Amino acid sequence: FVGKNGACNVAHKNIREQGRFLQHVFTTLVDLKWPHTLLIFTMSFLCSWLLFGMVWWLIAFAHGDLDHSTRLQRDPGEGAAAAPAGFVPCVTSIHSFTSAFLFSIEVQVTIGFGGRMVTEECPAAILVLIVQNIVGLVINAIMLGCIFMKTSQAHRRAETLIFSKHAVIALREGKLCFMLRVGDLRKSMIISATIRMQVVKKTASLEGEVVPLNQIDIQMENPVGGNSIFLVSPLIIYHVIDKNSPLYDISPLNLHHHEDLEIIVILEGVVETTGITTQARTSYLADEILWGQRFVPIVAEEDGRYSVDYSKFGNTVKVPTPSCTARQLEEDKSIMDTMPFSPK
Repeated sequence: FVGKNGACNVAHKNIREQGRFLQHVFTTLVDLKWPHTLLIFTMSFLCSWLLFGMVWWLIAFAHGDLDHSTRLQRDPGEGAAAAPAGFVPCVTSIHSFTSAFLFSIEVQVTIGFGGRMVTEECPAAILVLIVQNIVGLVINAIMLGCIFMKTSQAHRRAETLIFSKHAVIALREGKLCFMLRVGDLRKSMIISATIRMQVVKKTASLEGEVVPLNQIDIQMENPVGGNSIFLVSPLIIYHVIDKNSPLYDISPLNLHHHEDLEIIVILEGVVETTGITTQARTSYLADEILWGQRFVPIVAEEDGRYSVDYSKFGNTVKVPTPSCTARQLEEDKSIMDTMPFSPK
């Protein structure tokens, strides 16, 4: 259901209401792939330049600017005779669609080469100038905002949040526990980090209804209470397998027979540097859960500081663990007497 990299293995098909994606265009643009975003970015500017270039050409054509400009270009010596006295064009130096297109680019990107400019002869031209400036600012704001959001997406920060490749089941404080290790590779912290786990498996109700992806929350033990963690160094997150746990009847003998068993781990928090909420996900299938092992310590004190050795992040070591379910361990206390634990 969820890959090791956090990607959800879900394909959406037969979506009939495609128009819903256009109800929030900005989110749709951010979700698009980079080639599509850059294509839309380029086409939005080209289309606006062409559209307003056509508008400027029509204004010049309706006012007669093109006729007088053509005559002046054809015979500059007879320009005074060809043009009426005191003739003022709407936009100077526009004599073709190409020049109108160039003027459209100058207006929208505020280049201002100085060869063409709007005069006070046509109020309509002044109105078009205002509209094009507003449209250009809106396009700039949307497209630049979209590119900024794509470059600062939260999943980029989540790539430096790592989980152990395997989870383990072993004894802790006399109880079977499901354990995994999580760490943050960056020095900038994840503020208000919370972590939760779910078991996803196929179930059937008493009425015969089959639920292919039934999501069951499992409680985690945290010394500070709740699901909040202080992720300044790698932590071992564990879940006590008790009578309320969906792993209550799982033993090492039947663990790998649960092909539909999958435990999803979700870590959420606020990025300290940007204030954006990020989420990292991973999952553990039955064959990725190691029975009777625990994680080796990776934090040591060196020169007055705590040092973390990430080369041992996923390393485990075998420990004495009963080969029975948590139910059997709870019902038969004598099983613990057979464990070769050394006294403290």
